[in-house]
Amino acid sequence: MNNVMIPNSAQPLNRRDAIVATSCGLFVAFMVGAAYAAVPLYDWFCRTTGFNGTTQVATSGPSASIGRKVTVRFDANLGPGLPWRFEPEQNSIEVKLGEVVTVNYRVINQSARPITASAAYNVTPLNMGAYFQKINCFCFTEQRLKAAETRDMAVVFYVDPAMAKDPDGADVDTITLSYTFYPQREPSRPVADGAPAGRQGQIKGRI
Repeated sequence: MNNVMIPNSAQPLNRRDAIVATSCGLFVAFMVGAAYAAVPLYDWFCRTTGFNGTTQVATSGPSASIGRKVTVRFDANLGPGLPWRFEPEQNSIEVKLGEVVTVNYRVINQSARPITASAAYNVTPLNMGAYFQKINCFCFTEQRLKAAETRDMAVVFYVDPAMAKDPDGADVDTITLSYTFYPQREPSRPVADGAPAGRQGQIKGRI
């Protein structure tokens, strides 16, 4: 009786399975990395282009203003669960294109505890974000208010004269600057910080 040799295909199959598994793992890692990178890339894109009403950041004002004027309205909002009062010092002002302007917002912490919050912002019409230039703004950093604290916060800005050359800006006579404060997670306190003063470091026992 002749012995029939059956080809051993286990080794090629194992190699193929390993290649498929490695490829799937690399694809998953790539997608996870892309998801994490999407947020800062989107933020950079908005800040660079003014997309979705994102305002721009300037280091200084333009050399001169022009005669055309626009009305800038100021809007103030609070995210859910933030016990603050937040409002602009004035509802609107009329400015020349290229004129550097400073306006103030007032915020009051109406709770009995310190709270940290940060402000999201945009302008409408959305396509005017590329021309709304902020030199300084309270929205650049988080704001931490003590219990019952009142704070006046400034925003320094100008509307770029280049807006006058944009066909999309020809009929725009009002720009609304909106802020919304959102509460931020408070850092957890070390357990030792909660111990009454004068009791830390005591050693109890008989000598």
